[in-house]
Amino acid sequence: MELKTFKAQSPAAALKKAQEVCGEDAMVVSTKQLRKKTLTQDALYEIVVVNGAQEQEQPASRQQGVPQKEYYSKEEVQRSAQPQNKQNSIEDEFKNSQDILVNISEAAKQISKIANVDEKEMGQASAQQTKEVTAEQETPAPRSEPAAQHNSSKELDQIKTEINKLGDTVNLLKNMVWDSKADAKELVIPSEFAEIFRIIKNNQMSKEHIDTIMKLTLEHMPLAMRQNSTTVKRYFHVLLRKMIPTRIEQAVVPPKKKIMMFVGSTGVGKTTTIAKLAARYAYMMERKHKVGLITLDTYRIGAVEQLMHYAKTMRLSIEAVVDPPEFVTALESLRNCDVILIDTVGSSQYDREKIEKIQSFLSTQSDFGIDINLVLSATTKYEDLRDIYQNFSPLGIDTMVFTKLDETNVFGNIFSLVYEKQKPVSYFSTGQEVPDDIVNAQADYLVSCLLEGFKKEASK
Repeated sequence: MELKTFKAQSPAAALKKAQEVCGEDAMVVSTKQLRKKTLTQDALYEIVVVNGAQEQEQPASRQQGVPQKEYYSKEEVQRSAQPQNKQNSIEDEFKNSQDILVNISEAAKQISKIANVDEKEMGQASAQQTKEVTAEQETPAPRSEPAAQHNSSKELDQIKTEINKLGDTVNLLKNMVWDSKADAKELVIPSEFAEIFRIIKNNQMSKEHIDTIMKLTLEHMPLAMRQNSTTVKRYFHVLLRKMIPTRIEQAVVPPKKKIMMFVGSTGVGKTTTIAKLAARYAYMMERKHKVGLITLDTYRIGAVEQLMHYAKTMRLSIEAVVDPPEFVTALESLRNCDVILIDTVGSSQYDREKIEKIQSFLSTQSDFGIDINLVLSATTKYEDLRDIYQNFSPLGIDTMVFTKLDETNVFGNIFSLVYEKQKPVSYFSTGQEVPDDIVNAQADYLVSCLLEGFKKEASK
């Protein structure tokens, strides 16, 4: 059994060398990083394979690839793609890497084969692992049988350790095969970021925001944190958390008041959200607040009856308003309340008439500071969220509330809208139960949903 060692500036390039010399049947024994990338020199990786066939001569026409970079700009890719004989283009290098990675699942299969090699063979293989093997096979020096048995056990443990490390590397390399050719031309993602890239892309985050996040990471992430997937994910968690503005819930101390109006499309859960917040302020906070309700949604009898039911159950004051002049009267009648929550008619983001009607209510008063809360469903795709925000923005949006987090596993749309508009999120609704299923918005919670999926218990 012959071990061969191959070194290159990336695991993919080293695997390519191994395939050219040893063929597709070669088994990967170990892979490790010999040298980290610095300002003066490239990174260096080493893989060790078991050569199952005769050496093959490298084609003379094979040219040396350009040094691997962690990130290529679009302009650099275009310059390097000039049809000259000096070096391969970056795009060609990426395609070559893909050719390797498409077959990387074979390396995963070989791990189990290596694990089943008997102890004697594993000892002999490990004895040669530290030697640099070139074109000719090297013969190990003879040694006494007791010493060989002792070293075999020790070297077997080392082989098993290397196999475990190889598993993590294989997973990272698998994720380097992208679905779109556009990624190869515009952005080359380092293998250690591949898993995160796949997660946020599958979460339907805006491509523009994905590129921004990757560029920030490449510029600022310490090299020491790129050693394994755990530290990489921890870094991304902190980075994404800092990109999400949230509003901290505060108690209302008289004579101050909090007046909150909830606007948004039909069916997003405005009335249910108001009922949850009414119970929260009236009964669940450390300081109990006096809460009053106003409904402007007289278009739907069911909506009025639903809010009336909640008000009666919680013994809260409620006012139903039909015309704008009545709105000021309703606010005056609830002047003794600490918190006033206002429900509005739901409308399509393209129904300008209803949005203008809400605006007419706001224009009738000037003495009351009303906080405008745009209620959005987490199940709405990013493009539609942008349209909704844009068409309701004439009302003067102060904060956003996201509902139905329990009805989706895709959260990149929420992240992209909040990051783009830089409006804080105040609450997340995580179910239909009143008053339990609402939480004060926290960036940590949204990022956890984004990277790990929705967990209702984590929101409590």
